[in-house]
Formats: sequence, structure tokens, C-alpha cells
Amino acid sequence: MGAALRETGGSVLRILGPIEVEGPSGPVPVTPGRQQVVLALLLMEANQVVSTDQIVDTLWNQGPPDTARTQVQICVSRLRKTMGDAGVALPIITRMPGYQLMLGGNTLDMHVFAGKLAEARVLVKEGRAAEAAGLLRSAVALWRGPCLSGLSNPALRSRALRLDEDLLTATEDYLELELELGRHHQIVGEVTRLVHEHPMRERPRALLMLALHRGGRQAEALEVYRAGRHLLVEELGLEPGERLRLLESAILSGDVAGGQAEAAPPAGAPAPSFERPRQLPADTADFVGNEALIRTAEAVLSGGDRRAVGVVVVIGRPGSGKTTVAAHIGHRIAERFPDGQLYCDLRGTREEPAAPADVLGRFLLALGIPGSMIPMGVDERVEMYRTLMAERRTLVVLDDASSESQVIPLLPGSNQCAVLVTSRSRLTGVPGARQVEVEVFTPAQSLELLGRVVGAERVGREPEAAAALVRTVGGLPLALRIIAARLAARPHWSLASMVHRLASERHRLDELAHGEMTIRASLSLTHNGMDRRSRTLFGLLGLSTGPELPGWVAGAVLDDDSRYPSDLLEPLVDVQMLDVSTVERTGEFRYRYQDIVRLFALEKLNAEVPPDVRRDAVERVLGGWLALAEQAHRAIYGGDYAVLHGDAPRWTPPSTYVQQVTADPLEWLDGEQANLCAAITQAADAGFDEACWDLAVTSATLFESHGYLDDWEKTHEKALQATRAAGNVRGTAAVLSSLGTLHINRGQTTRAHEALTAALATFLDLDDPRGLALCRRDLGLLARWAGDDDQALVLYTAAMRDLDRAGDLVGRGIVLTHQTDVLCRRGRTDEATAQLSEAIRIFEDAGFRGGVPHALRRIGQVQVRAGNHHEAARTFARVLEMVRESRDVIGEGHLLRNLGEVNAALGRDREALAHFEQALAARERIMDHVGAAAIRLDLAPVLARLGEGRRASELVLHAVQIFGDRGMDRERVAAEQALTGLTAGC
Repeated sequence: MGAALRETGGSVLRILGPIEVEGPSGPVPVTPGRQQVVLALLLMEANQVVSTDQIVDTLWNQGPPDTARTQVQICVSRLRKTMGDAGVALPIITRMPGYQLMLGGNTLDMHVFAGKLAEARVLVKEGRAAEAAGLLRSAVALWRGPCLSGLSNPALRSRALRLDEDLLTATEDYLELELELGRHHQIVGEVTRLVHEHPMRERPRALLMLALHRGGRQAEALEVYRAGRHLLVEELGLEPGERLRLLESAILSGDVAGGQAEAAPPAGAPAPSFERPRQLPADTADFVGNEALIRTAEAVLSGGDRRAVGVVVVIGRPGSGKTTVAAHIGHRIAERFPDGQLYCDLRGTREEPAAPADVLGRFLLALGIPGSMIPMGVDERVEMYRTLMAERRTLVVLDDASSESQVIPLLPGSNQCAVLVTSRSRLTGVPGARQVEVEVFTPAQSLELLGRVVGAERVGREPEAAAALVRTVGGLPLALRIIAARLAARPHWSLASMVHRLASERHRLDELAHGEMTIRASLSLTHNGMDRRSRTLFGLLGLSTGPELPGWVAGAVLDDDSRYPSDLLEPLVDVQMLDVSTVERTGEFRYRYQDIVRLFALEKLNAEVPPDVRRDAVERVLGGWLALAEQAHRAIYGGDYAVLHGDAPRWTPPSTYVQQVTADPLEWLDGEQANLCAAITQAADAGFDEACWDLAVTSATLFESHGYLDDWEKTHEKALQATRAAGNVRGTAAVLSSLGTLHINRGQTTRAHEALTAALATFLDLDDPRGLALCRRDLGLLARWAGDDDQALVLYTAAMRDLDRAGDLVGRGIVLTHQTDVLCRRGRTDEATAQLSEAIRIFEDAGFRGGVPHALRRIGQVQVRAGNHHEAARTFARVLEMVRESRDVIGEGHLLRNLGEVNAALGRDREALAHFEQALAARERIMDHVGAAAIRLDLAPVLARLGEGRRASELVLHAVQIFGDRGMDRERVAAEQALTGLTAGC
């Protein structure tokens, strides 16, 4: 383990067992007692801010000494020195209201364990059970005993026990996978030991019964059940659960089908194929709130006896902390929803609230549906969403809703799901919703929060001033946090002086309503106390319209090329004018404004910063997004291939951000999806048409690869409006060309042909070779679909001439790959193979890994046409591994079907059956009913040859129904003919 971990920095940190630190020179001793406890707490909360009060509570539980905070500072200081002396990179950052230990990569064994579990879940979903089991075994091997063994601290032990539970679950998971792989003889001893160590746990007992049964030891399997039942009845007065009872009955009746595992998954466990999103925003470390309100919400959301989905609407005035309360409730009940949490900011207080269709599209993507499979109509999306959610226990959090019409389409139909909504309005029209109102803080709550931020000792020294300050802010959490942060940043200020300052500011704003006045006064006081550069930065950042701000944006708005532009933001964070929203794996922070703070920032900006300065700042930020998106495209394609660019100015962020992009460009693009879309819209609205279209067509790399077809269309429609309004002819053609590709992805051939033809005409006038090539490539595909192979070859030949003129090698390889389909149909298989080999060489030389599997699959199809089925099977198997590695679920379905067809042609019906059934499962998982119907037709004759004629007929009947329901007459007639053939064969 140590060697694997050192790849990320030379140090190893372990808490899965006794706490250990290993540096470049070997083990690093940590003084037992408080230093170990503080280090353990920071490690368990790595990359999160841990408040000083939380550390104090952990160390002393009750009755901490007056010097507690000082002792915490000493502990942290000594830890820093100990680690620094040993050469261990362990940055413990002082970050209000406490400390943050920054870790990246695989330095901590707990993070490695969690990463392996997540990867194993993906492998299970992909049907790679053996690899998943091996990965889970390696994850369990990281443990050296109970988590944090040797530390008796009660607060830490409760946290450690949750991790110990994860260890047990992972152990059961790999044992169950290995049981399904037929390794029942090998695992009997291990499962027996697990049952002995955890006799009350039913899942390992069920696994042992199955393993014994499959080994022909039915009597022993039944004895395991009887022993478990006796123990449960004697110790707890309970009968075994349904899973064990059903399993016993199946063994007694001999109805354990084929020895395959037949018991249902454990209660509440998600199905292995599920995508389980984890989208909740971060909880607040020093949360203070109404416990009665929270418990009421928890009871409604977690109740298992309700007949409909549980819905809670959290309402409250601006600044009352609705989002904070919702996030806190979500985290408290998250474990009761094992299939994940969906979250969306509905932007109800913005000019353009999120449309339900768009939110549904995002949710469906998060639930594992590829973009090309998501229907366009809102009603069809609602149907698909509710069908998916019917089998899940998922929490849905809808933040800042504007109306009932925005919320109702997003409600799941299952009573196992729950929905938590925040809004400024009472959404009385939401069926069955329980309204809970977040009130302003009581004086006691306000004082508690104030003490947590500025220190209990400081509040205790000025109790009257503290009480006056609480009254002055009116109990509004946002206002109180802002003022408390200002005090924490000025330890020499008295609380009384802050009361006077705030009262003076309020008098200048007395025309405002009370709640707004309080927040404005708090913001104004803090804003006036900042230095001039921070005030300018505060205002300019408000111009950014995305949901989160990466640190480089600060450098862009100020045109500051320093290496660490996020340092410019720290003064704003310190005084609560800007929030840290997340910490990336690289350790970089992301920031966001509260909506009301952003409005205040824009007001100050418009009053204090000239328009030309504001416009220049927006142009630099757009240039930064464009530069980074361009780098991402280059990293994916190996250069500026298969894309059009304009001449909008770039602003290059520091190299550290560029390195993040090029390390995993698709992941970066995916993480910045919302920001890229917001930047495109902002560019259009601000009149930066050249940057707008360039950023839009460059972002299409993301939209196409991840199936974000709604974003593709919306951003391009915006860009098209911008270029047409500005008379930007080339930009308009570039956007139309990209829209043509989008319409092809959606199967909208008429719209695709119109867009591409219009773009082609413009590129002919401009003699733009790359633009001409992209249009002719896609028009060639449309010609193929229409059955006009002659026209397709003409277009492909012209496209390759254009690409050669443009020096676009990867574009040439893509067209070669497309063209071989026509060559193959015409029997020119040798020529097709040669062109595909050339395409693969181009892709490999350029580093365009995404093109290789497409070309290889074409080679497999050519091999099939040439009758080389054995070679084709090997080729398809190789490509299947590639698409699984890239998590291309649509490609996986295609390859599994190809392998089924090849094996059927070779007479290997058992192998064909296995591949077709996996292909069918892959299609059904993404709700591709038409694709699944086509595979049923392939599967039916294989089943008939294997003597399962009845099942074969049922599959074809299902296909007939699907094709008939969708008006696909040609496919329906073919399915009916197949059914007639099967019946005649019987």
C-alpha cells in the first residue's frame, strides 16, 4: 500500500487501523493524547474546515478549560512542526472558524479505500464482477484493524465505527460477487469466520447458506439457518428476516434455480447497476439551527409508512439560511437514501429560473441515461424520470424554487423517495407538501453562532455588547455571519464598537425593509472596511454568472497574472463576502456568492467602477474560459483538429489550472459544464459574438461526448443569435455546422441537412477548408443514411481534400473511418481495411484515443463481412474493453450485440446467449426500448436453437409490441415474420 500511495507525494497517512504517519524517511511518531486526537479529527475531515469549537468538543467533551482554544492552537502548531521536520507535506491551513487539512491524491488510506469502492461499483455496473471482487479485496486489505484503534476518544470512536461498517459491507460485497462467479468452495471458510464474528448479521449468514448449498452441503446450509434463527429468537425475540426465510424455503424445496443466487438483495441496498449520484452541497461545520424544525422535516422525509413521496418545503425570508438548513437536513438523512441524492439550484430568484425540462435532463443524465436517449418533450422526460426513480430510494433537493409549476414535474412517484424544497414562497399547490418556516435566530442561537465564529471568551468578555449586536442584526443568520466574520478578522475591535458602526450604517439605509436593511447594513459595513483592490475584485466577481468561481477568475478580472490568483480571494472569504463552495481533488478551492451578496456586489460595481473597466474584465474572463476549453479540446484530439476557432482574445490562466485541464480534459469539461454554458450566454448578452461562437463550438466536445444535448442546443441558439445580430458570417456558419452535428445525434435528418447546407454555402464563399470539410463529412453521413452511397463517397472525397488543405490529420482519420462503411457494403473490404489501418495510425500518432475504438469496431465489421468471424470476435472483445474503460454505455451495448452476432454465426450459442443478454440488459438500463427490441429479435433464434422456444416467442412478441407502439411499421412487420418463423419451427 505504501508504495502505491507515495506516487502522489512521498508520504502515507493511515487511519484504517492504528493512526500512522509515514514520511520519506520512515514512520513519524505523533505524541499520544491530544495531538493524535487532533490529527485524527483533521484526517477524518480532510479538505473540510473543522471549527476550533468542534476540536475543543472532541478533546474535552464536557467542561473544557478556559485555555482550550489556546491549547488547540499549540497542538496544531506542534503537529505542523513535527510533520515539517519529518518532510511530510501535511498543510494544515488556518481557515475561519478553525483549520483545514489539505490532502490530494491517494495520500490517506481512507481516501484510497473510498476510491476503490467507487471504482468497484462501476465495474459491477459494467458486468465485470471478477475485477470488482478483486478490487474490493484490495480495498479491504488496506485495513490493519479497527479504524483508529488505540484511540479511546468517544467522539472519534463513533465516526470510526461508521468506517468499520463500510469495511464489513465491502467484505460482504466481494464475497457475494465471488459466490456469483462460482467460487463457493473457496469462500466457505471466509464466510464461516464472518458469520462467527457477526452472528446477528443476516447477509453473511445468507451467503454461507448459498455457498454450502452450491457445494452440495444442503444439510449444513439448513443448519446454519436454524442456528441463526435460534440465536435471534433467544437474544432479540425476533424471527429471521424475509431473505433468510425465503432462502431456507428454496433450499428445502430444491427451488434454488440452477444453484444461482436467488435471494433478494439486502433490504435497502441499491441495485448494482444503478447510478448513485451524490450531488448534495457541503454541510456547514458550525451549523446552528432550530432542532425541532429539523426533526419535523426528517420525520416527513424519512417516514417509511407513507403512501406517496415525502415532500418538505423550507420557506423563509432572504438571508434566513434556507439553503444551509436544507443542506444540513440532507446530510443528516442521506444514509437513509442509499441510491443517492439529486440536487439542483432552480434559480427561482433569478431573471430566468431553471425550466423543469432542463432539470429533468440533468437528473436523467445523473441517473445514467445517455444524452441521446433522453426524450425532448417534458412529459416524456417526466415519465422516464419517474420510471427510473420507482426502483430507488433517492433524496431530491430543489433549492430556490419559484413556483409549484417548477417543482411538480420534478417529484418522483415512489413513496421510497423524498423531496426537500427551499423557496421564498409558500408552495401550497405542491401535493402533500409539509411547509416548515425558517425563522430568524433566537437570541440564544445568535449568541451561540457568534461565539463559534469569534470565540466564546470574546463574547463572554462583553455580554451586553454581544446581546446588543444580536438585536441589531435582527437574528438574520446571513447578517450575523457577515458581522461575526468582520469581528473575527479584527481581533482588536470590541463588540461594542461593532454595534455602533452597524447602527450608523443602518441609519443611512433606513428606507429599506427591516430584513433587507439589516443585510445591506452588514454588507456595507464590511465592504467599506476592505481595501480598494478587494472592493474592486468583490464587484467585478459579481459579473461572473456561473454557479461557482474557480480561483483563476480573480486573476482574470483584475488582469493579475500571479501564480496563485486564489490568494486574491482570501480577504473576501475571511469576511464572509464570498463562500468556499467546494475543494477539488487538486486542493484548489471553488467559490460562490450568496444571491443577495452578488446583487449587492453588482450595485457597488455599477456605482464605483467605470463601464469600460467592467467590459474589459468580462472579456478577460471569457478569454480565460476559451483558452482552457481550447486546451481541453487539444488534449482530447491531439491538437486543434476537427474544430473551428475564431480570433477572440484569449486570457491564459496560470499553468497550474492548465495542467488540471490537460491531465483529464473530459473530466475538467464535465466539471465546468454549468460555468461554460453560463459563459456562452454571458458572451452573447454582452455582445462578444466572436468569443461566444468559439466557446460554444469548442464546448461541443463536451456536449457530444457526455450527451448534454440540451446544453448543446441552448448554447448554440444563443451563439447563433449573437453572430447574426453582429453580422458575423463565419461565426454563424460555424454554429450552424455544429448544430447540424447535434441534429444528427438526435436523428433529426431534415434539420441537420438544412443547417449543414446553409453553413456549407457560407464556407464556400469564404473558401474555409476546415469548415467545408466538417460540413461535407456530416452531409456524407446523411447521404449514407438516405441510401445514396455514391453521393456519400463524393462528399467524403471532397472533405478529405479540404482537410489536407487545412492540415487536419485527425479530421482525415475520422472521414476515413466513416467512408469505410460504404466501401464495405460494396465489397471493397481490402480497401476498407487499409483505410481503417491508416485512420488508427493517425489517431494513435496524434493521441486521439477516442477515435481508435470506433475504427477498430469498423475493422471487426469488415472482418465479419469477409467471413473472418474468429478474428472479428477477438477485435470486438478488444474494443469492448476500451468502451468499458471510457464508460461508454451505448458503445458497450453495440459491442455486446456484435459479439453475440459473431458467436451465433460461429455456432457458439451459449456464448452468443450470454452476450445478447448482457446487451439487452445494457439497453434496458438506459431505457432504450427500441434498441432492446432489436436485440430481442437477435436473441430469439439463439434461444430457439437451445430449446427455449417459448421464451424466444415471448421476446419477439415484446418486440412486435414496442415497434407497433412507436409506429415503426417496417420493423414491426419484420418482427411478425420472425415470430411466424419461430412458430413454424415449433
